[in-house]
Amino acid sequence: MSESTSLGSDSKPLNGLKILDFSTLLPGPYASMIMAELGAEVLRVESPSRPDLVKGLEPRIDGVSAAYRQLNDKKSVCYLDLKTPEAVNEVKALVKDYDIVLEQFRPGVMDRLGVGYQALREINAQLIYCSITGYGQSGPYRDRAGHDINYLALSGLADYSRRKGQAPVPQGMQIADLSGGSHQAVMAILAAVIQRQLQGRGQYLDISMTDAAFSLNGMAGAAALAGGEQPEAETGWLNGGTFYDYYATSDGRYMAVGSLEPQFQQRLLKALGLSALADKCADFSAECQFDVKTAIQDAFLSQSFDYWCQCFAQIDACVEPVLTFQEAAEHPQLTARNMVKQGQYTPQLAPAFTFCE
Repeated sequence: MSESTSLGSDSKPLNGLKILDFSTLLPGPYASMIMAELGAEVLRVESPSRPDLVKGLEPRIDGVSAAYRQLNDKKSVCYLDLKTPEAVNEVKALVKDYDIVLEQFRPGVMDRLGVGYQALREINAQLIYCSITGYGQSGPYRDRAGHDINYLALSGLADYSRRKGQAPVPQGMQIADLSGGSHQAVMAILAAVIQRQLQGRGQYLDISMTDAAFSLNGMAGAAALAGGEQPEAETGWLNGGTFYDYYATSDGRYMAVGSLEPQFQQRLLKALGLSALADKCADFSAECQFDVKTAIQDAFLSQSFDYWCQCFAQIDACVEPVLTFQEAAEHPQLTARNMVKQGQYTPQLAPAFTFCE
């Protein structure tokens, strides 16, 4: 990570926006990484005695993890012990010139340190102050510890995102951390920036990762709240209750089938030699779907992963291979979109946005 911030082109949309980032681990740093990629100037405030745990992950480059560099290469850094009056005074001096404060401590910690929203607002009335926590600043769980798996469990998502009679599967990425602590935080911050431009005042933002996970129940949850059936394992369109699913090939790899619309169903069934099942495929009753899924699985098991990749490469049927990460990084679509870039030390994931003139 560099000691000075590189803002890049003056045409970046957040050029000139200044962020003071006290967060660690993934949610806050990912949020400030997005804004740094968009041109914001980000200053990380780190503890001199308690390093960010992400920094020690493997593999390391010059003693710092690749993950930490991915999150922070476009930011500046300073080291302050917030338990000292000198550090608190330095933060209060800095905040005069900053637009946004981002923090990820448990509720009340920043207040006790003397750098909470009310204290800093007196110095900079236009300050936008964003707090990211697991459960939010209110409610009986406000002081409770948690991680991504806990937020997904409490949100209801984990219960119906599984096979019947089987345990939920731990995800390979932090869904609640990224959807709440990162993406929701960025959206809220940028909305507050627009409001400040219109009304000339800052505000406090309370971001809960559990709230964000709960809000992801957008389809099944909305139906349940309206009096429909409660979401359960393998009963919905998207969680294995239909032929929208993953299917094993003869060599133990998988194909993802999302052919819900009639035109895609027809192309799928034709490619698999199952056109006679068209009526059953369109019938979303449990009995018909069981028969269709069994036939689709038998068909995919008859050939190898490479065979089906080549077959569906030329068929627009919403059928794609389940790739390893390395295969995904080298996929023609992602390489054409330049989704892997050269970082300061190693290749890195590129931001998922493109501004076209």
